[in-house]
Amino acid sequence: MYSIRMINVSVTGLILILGTFIILPATSQTETSWTKNLPGIGTFSSTRVADLNGDGTDDIVLGAGREETQTCDSGVIALNGKTGELMWKVFARDQMFGSAAFQDIDADGHPDVFISGRSSELIAISGYSGKVIWRFDPKSREHRKQRWFNFYNPQWIPDQDGDGLQDLLVSNGGDVQVEAYNPNRAPGYLLILSARTGAILHQAVMPDRKEIYMSVCISPSPGSPDFDIVFGTGGETLGGHLFLGKLSQLLRNDLSEAVILDSTADRGYIAPAARADLNGDGVTDILVNAVNGRLIAFDGMSLGRLWEVKRPGTETYSSITVGYFNRDEVPDAFCSYAMGSWPKMDWSAQFMADGKTAKVEFEDSLGFYQNSSGIAVDWDGDGYDEVLLSVNFQEIKNLYQKFFYNMLVLIDFKTNEVLQIGETFDGNNISSTPWAGDLDHDGYLDIVYVHGTNLRHTYTFDGMQVHRIATKVPVKKPVRWGAYQGSAYTGIFPNGSK
Repeated sequence: MYSIRMINVSVTGLILILGTFIILPATSQTETSWTKNLPGIGTFSSTRVADLNGDGTDDIVLGAGREETQTCDSGVIALNGKTGELMWKVFARDQMFGSAAFQDIDADGHPDVFISGRSSELIAISGYSGKVIWRFDPKSREHRKQRWFNFYNPQWIPDQDGDGLQDLLVSNGGDVQVEAYNPNRAPGYLLILSARTGAILHQAVMPDRKEIYMSVCISPSPGSPDFDIVFGTGGETLGGHLFLGKLSQLLRNDLSEAVILDSTADRGYIAPAARADLNGDGVTDILVNAVNGRLIAFDGMSLGRLWEVKRPGTETYSSITVGYFNRDEVPDAFCSYAMGSWPKMDWSAQFMADGKTAKVEFEDSLGFYQNSSGIAVDWDGDGYDEVLLSVNFQEIKNLYQKFFYNMLVLIDFKTNEVLQIGETFDGNNISSTPWAGDLDHDGYLDIVYVHGTNLRHTYTFDGMQVHRIATKVPVKKPVRWGAYQGSAYTGIFPNGSK
């Protein structure tokens, strides 16, 4: 087990030893543009951005909530990207852990918000006014014939109901009332919903009739007008299967012909898949983290296994970060796993694997485990990416009192240096992946970072902060993987983007 040694504590001058590398402050390139305090709530959601008010600066949308099963008047919030002020908030029945998708469905010229959560929450919201356009109602006449559970992150598919709008593909499943190791669980579903109305257009049960916690990843099928859908079943304590199905199958309301890519006996698949061309054939290949500590790559054309990285003694619920991390033209993968086994997971283990060979070229153990993923940015402008990662740590003071802190670090794979970015914050970040890009389109990189504020406890929903961190880092090319599931929110790393 690696240890953390506190050398000095200050807002801007923290120096830590975490794992094998020294974290040094790198605050000269950053300044906090604004900070928004949000008392009484917390979040599992990751930042998504869109210009909701038409002022030329992207605004921030987050899911939020209180303890599980509690209602909240601020289940979804939108913050002004320029000032950090609250633009609107929306009530939710339970925690809104999903991350937003955007499409203008009310024809007002402003993107509208689609976001998911626990207790069958799936809401379409006017991005401009915050008014709810529609909300999935599990007790309505058309829905009450079936049990509904959590909705996960949706993806857009071509228009299915002829109204000129892209429609929603989304997974639903996960009964929190069933004991952890009880195999008698309601099966999960994939659904297609009308973006305009929320009506269910098509649905199909999981081919193995197991539960699902995994958000879908959809991409064009090679050599076909169809689309590939990657999804997986199982969870923290029960095995499952990783599938590749077709949109055409779902349109027939039947996924029984979906191909099994991988199977596990005692753990499933939770984090959404990513896609990137690893073998140079012009087709995006499939990258998946299995809960049981494996990173697996599959050929996007043949669906055969390209390679696998096993990390014994770990589990993961985090998605993959894709970027150009070494000096070749093939995208690489960065992952953050947990040491231990659910529910006892205390420490993080990170590694970067070469996308062509699967060779692990970087590994460390930075901070206490969280579910957030890293993002990739070209910080030094050399055409290759660094990873920006949230790190949690603790200080033990007199009488064995623990105090919790978090920060952003930048991992430079050329030098194996780990640099602190911005300030050190009180509290913990449970699972909110940072966002990075040019928020105000001024040519410089901005970072949006979210964390809880409780100094003494970790798993809390009693206060959080959102920071916009302005940097002096020029954005020479669009950021490719600057958010959870990438900058386009699709999980697809763009071909030919080097």
